[in-house]
Amino acid sequence: MNKAFRALIALIVALHGAAPGLAHAAGDYPDHPIRLIVPFAGGTSTDLVARVMGEAMSRKLGQPVIVENRPGAGGSIGTDYVAKSRKDGYVLSLGTVGTLSINPALYPTLSYSPARDFSYLAMAGYTPTLLVVRADAPYKTLADLVAYAKAHPDKLSFGSAGNGTSGHLAGELLKSMASVRMTHIPFKEGGQALAAVLGGQVDFMFYHPAAVLPYISSGKMRALAASSARRSEAAPTVPTLAESGYPGFDLTAWFMLAGPDGLDAGVRQKLLDTAADVLQEAGVRKQLTALGLEGTGSLGPGQLQGFVDTETAKWSKVVKDANARVD
Repeated sequence: MNKAFRALIALIVALHGAAPGLAHAAGDYPDHPIRLIVPFAGGTSTDLVARVMGEAMSRKLGQPVIVENRPGAGGSIGTDYVAKSRKDGYVLSLGTVGTLSINPALYPTLSYSPARDFSYLAMAGYTPTLLVVRADAPYKTLADLVAYAKAHPDKLSFGSAGNGTSGHLAGELLKSMASVRMTHIPFKEGGQALAAVLGGQVDFMFYHPAAVLPYISSGKMRALAASSARRSEAAPTVPTLAESGYPGFDLTAWFMLAGPDGLDAGVRQKLLDTAADVLQEAGVRKQLTALGLEGTGSLGPGQLQGFVDTETAKWSKVVKDANARVD
């Protein structure tokens, strides 16, 4: 028996043994806990959305879906971890507009590619951000804030949950469209930026309705504008920036469930079905609506990659036009 023939026999045996194993793995999936990586700190909007989805998916899959926070570098650290994880469906990510569409333009040497490295599974929903100031700030309207910024270049500061987040880019877009100079102050997480606005260390920020509405209701903060093209369902009395003199201003944060590219077909289909089912549950939708999300489950599996690609192209232009940078 020559070497070539022995090698062929060995290959046939290996393939014969591997195929049933793959089918078995997909059929039994999941047989141990799944880790859902949140690339931001606990208590952030992304974390809260992930916990709602993780709890619902746990019930459906019969295995715990454990939320694990891996923050840093505008969400790039945790996102890269998922991109390089095993393709077995046991490590997933809740991606955001920042990690999947803004960071590629903001970080020239980003270690992952949203176009190549992920298998997109479900659109959890989207939400505008609200431009908020503390209640005793002298700015009653967006026009007041912009007028002050024009009269006092570099005096106003805006906080964000970090470089590359939706709050960062909303501030940069406002700077560009209003032709004003303001200072961006990135924090490690949104809660720190929110506390800085409340404490007067930072003048304003763009942040998600779920986080700021309690402070607005209690009289500690005031919302001047919403970043989306239409008013937020969670704050319908707050005018949009487009209504306030900045036509074309449209920024919504969004959250998308994803795994590493190359997931086993059976595992991917199970995750697609599970995510679609839980996002139709009345209880889950109620929880996500309470967090300010709209459009839950609004995109089908075949639309997700195209949506990410379109958003990436959009935000690449915004980053370039606004001359946004990592602070």
